[in-house]
Amino acid sequence: MLWPVLNEIFQLGLRFDNSLEAVKERQDFLIREKIGICDIVESCKRSKIDASDIGMTEIRLRNIVQQLELYSSIKTLIFTGGRPKNGPEYLFRKQLKVYNLKLHPVDNTIPRVHLFSFQDKVYMTISLTSPSNAANRAIGSNELYKRRKRENPAYTTFDFRVEQYRKVFLSDISIY
Repeated sequence: MLWPVLNEIFQLGLRFDNSLEAVKERQDFLIREKIGICDIVESCKRSKIDASDIGMTEIRLRNIVQQLELYSSIKTLIFTGGRPKNGPEYLFRKQLKVYNLKLHPVDNTIPRVHLFSFQDKVYMTISLTSPSNAANRAIGSNELYKRRKRENPAYTTFDFRVEQYRKVFLSDISIY
């Protein structure tokens, strides 16, 4: 669901097929907007094949802290998923412990915002609701979603994600 959400926010008119043109559209967008994408999970095993983070075992993490050393222009990390076990924020917190670092809350509402310092630089993390359909249950219990749904019965979990991601990708959420 990440690409349909970004497609809606940025009005990209993306192709949704497996063509080289579709790949190039996404690459061009990421380069133009200066967005890097990677999964914090480098490898894992799954008990069943689904998008659920909870089903991952034998998780091997990609060293995101090391990436911050390599790419000094990075200021913000956006997690598409939160604190539940094996979610990106949870796994990043686990990785930070190895470096004796921790996240400090700025805003604990969704999207959650935290700061951490590493090598004399302050970084921001933003945790969005997962674009995965597995997160629809969590969205359904969210008070803001329930209010929007009461106001507009046609409001969907997709609309909720677009609204949330738009705030992060199109506004200047900044600590500087």
